[in-house]
Amino acid sequence: MSNSAVHPVSVTLPESPQPDVPVAVELRFDSDRPYAACLAFPVAECGCADEGLRLCWYFSRDLLNEGRHAPAGLGDVEVRPGGPGSVLITLQGPDGHAVLNAPTDAVAAFLAECFALVPAGSETDHLDIDGVLVHLLGGDGPRTA
Repeated sequence: MSNSAVHPVSVTLPESPQPDVPVAVELRFDSDRPYAACLAFPVAECGCADEGLRLCWYFSRDLLNEGRHAPAGLGDVEVRPGGPGSVLITLQGPDGHAVLNAPTDAVAAFLAECFALVPAGSETDHLDIDGVLVHLLGGDGPRTA
């Protein structure tokens, strides 16, 4: 049974032309993906997409947790402490990068709920390894010799 956490968070983009304009995002976690956190951005309202459509960046929840205290991560996602009361999350894509400034207390509250749903060290208890193997092997059920 899947358990999830969704936390709305207001972030700013300190390296953008409008560094003080808040952007509403969501931090999401689902126990079916026990190692991952998701940063979900609303897609611009253009009338060409379903209402509530989100662009999601998945990365390690441990990376988010560690990055609150010291720089963490390499590559597409890096997290580090920002100024007082903030965490900086850098997202790197093929066309550039974005730095998000998130409130430390909001990130901490999100992580507390994540670790309450799936405690550190118990992640494998929430994975359906047999189901993944069946899917990868193209079968409909367990195989026997």
